[in-house]
Parts: sequence; C-alpha cells; structure tokens
Amino acid sequence: MTNKNFTNRQIEIMEIATQIIDRQGIQELTTKNLATDIGLSEAALYRHFKSKNEIMLGLLDYFMLEMKERVSAIAAKEGRTPSELLKDIFTSQLKTFAQKPAIVSVIFSEGIFQFNKELMEKVSDMMEMMQVEIDAIIKRGQQEGSFRDFVGPSTVSTIIMGSMRLAVMKWKIFGHQSDLVKEGNKVLNGVLKMVEKTG
Repeated sequence: MTNKNFTNRQIEIMEIATQIIDRQGIQELTTKNLATDIGLSEAALYRHFKSKNEIMLGLLDYFMLEMKERVSAIAAKEGRTPSELLKDIFTSQLKTFAQKPAIVSVIFSEGIFQFNKELMEKVSDMMEMMQVEIDAIIKRGQQEGSFRDFVGPSTVSTIIMGSMRLAVMKWKIFGHQSDLVKEGNKVLNGVLKMVEKTG
C-alpha cells in the first residue's frame, strides 16, 4: 500500500508499529521499542511522528484512505449485481486482512481505543464509511427487487458487517490458522441467502 499523504519513512514506522502490536500487544508499542526495531534513535523517530498517539492516528488514516479508495472502486464497477458487489468488497477486505494480519490487531482492539476519544472517532469514521458503501448496495438490491425489503438497508448492512467482524475475530483468536477468505465468504453467503429473493 502507498499513500501520498505519508512519507515512505512514516509508512515504514506505521507498518512496524502494527507488527509490534500484533506480536506483543499495544502495551509494548513504545517509542523506545519502535525506534529500536526500526534502527532509529527516539529523537529521529520524533521527527516523523510527535507521539505514539500520532502514530496510531496516522496508521488508522493510512488504512482508511487505502480502504476507501479500494472499496469505492469496487462499488463503482458496472455490470455486477448487488450480491456480486458485496462479495467483491468483502473478499477484498478479507484478503487485505489475511495479507496484513497485524492491521486486524489495531482495528479490532477495543483496548486500544476505549480511553482515547480521537482513536475511537477514527475507528467510528472507518466503520461509517464502510456502512455507507454497503447501505447503498443493499438499497439498490432492494429497489431492483433482488433483495428482500423486510428490513431497511442499514439493518442488513449492520448484520453483514457484524457477521464479518465475528469471522475475522475468530480467525485472529485461533492464530490465523483457518482460511479467512474462504470462511468469511461462507458467512457472507449465508447472510445473502437470507436477504436474496428467490424465484
């Protein structure tokens, strides 16, 4: 992933920070440990980020910008049914998590955010951005008659996102042993069977 809002060194720092969190937990992410892993002095690290909090905010911004660009491009595809678009989006998300499992430890770690309003707001923004995209696809499916309309689009998208979150958390808890993309798609297909109109 690359992003023009960050320097190459900042991206390197953020990626190493996610690895420390994934291996050892958020409590071990200190500027001292981070500087040691990168091979910089703490003073040099502070030239790129002013604090650990700024690193975390940058990391969430970095991932959210990448995710928004990727998901928006998929959602804009022509000739795909609403069900196919949902499968494309979540397969893309699951593949990203499988390739960079450390990001899961950051995004899905309530312990990191519960006492930090700025970080919590970033995660909330990320979830809202994803929900807006999914809501629009569900709404289109309901308007076209391919999805049932027994509940509103936001309820369906909440069910889908919650189910996918559970699949990712199970994968994380059990040490990334299963095939996340395969298992996540099983969950999504099960939810889609409940909302798709048949016949």
